[in-house]
Amino acid sequence: MSRHVAIVTDSTAYLPARTVERHGITTVPLTVVLGDRALEEGTEISTRSLAQALQKRRPVTTSRPSPELFAETYRKVAASGADGIVSLHLSAELSGTYDAAVAAARESPVPVRVVDTGMVAMALGFCALAAAQAAEAGATADEAVAVAEKRAAGTSAYFYVDTLDYLRRGGRIGAAQALLGSALAVKPLLRLGEGRIEPLEKVRTASRAIARLEEIVADRAGAARVDIAVHHLAAPDRASALADRVRARVPGVADLHVSEVGAVIGAHTGPGLLGVVVSDR
Repeated sequence: MSRHVAIVTDSTAYLPARTVERHGITTVPLTVVLGDRALEEGTEISTRSLAQALQKRRPVTTSRPSPELFAETYRKVAASGADGIVSLHLSAELSGTYDAAVAAARESPVPVRVVDTGMVAMALGFCALAAAQAAEAGATADEAVAVAEKRAAGTSAYFYVDTLDYLRRGGRIGAAQALLGSALAVKPLLRLGEGRIEPLEKVRTASRAIARLEEIVADRAGAARVDIAVHHLAAPDRASALADRVRARVPGVADLHVSEVGAVIGAHTGPGLLGVVVSDR
């Protein structure tokens, strides 16, 4: 077996399946609890099923992977030939996933570096991909971690939601509590800051909010070489149109991904989500 540094992440990275396979990234699933059923993100629940459940106001919650699942994953990765593991996860401010990975790392047969990227969705995905590419080029675990942390420091995430209600229900809005009093009168723009979801701006209509989101992304990217991801939940046409406009306005776009978020993030944002990740190369 060839020895190498392996990259592990979680299902909220929303990397394309072909990218995960090409770079040998291992993904640990979070869980969505729909009624009395616990379903693994990515394999056992579709975003369409989630959106329908949310629209019908059925109870939906999410759960981190167990330390036991992480431990099993680390054992399998080690058995495949890895002599070190870099495990990159969504913000510890939003989930207990990082803590579960840290607990499991203590029992791993090979050293594991667990990293709280402070990111989520493709903001996390870009970090995992950068680390995987570094590992493929022969980087040590410490070097792969440094690459991922540098990528995280140069990544911004902004998003629009139709309502703050889903974020409020899930306890994920943090400082955005300040917007709740006028939630019905505005369309909120939010951002990921220091691992937390924070209010950015309040806009009166959906169309103006999406136009403003486009402006914010263009200003953030400037003329730099960047990768961009446009996420949505049950809004494919709006996401595609936004991606086209962003591509036209950002001269330094290298890769541009358009994808629907998975059930875990969707459960906390609700249908109508539009998110944009800008990541410096």
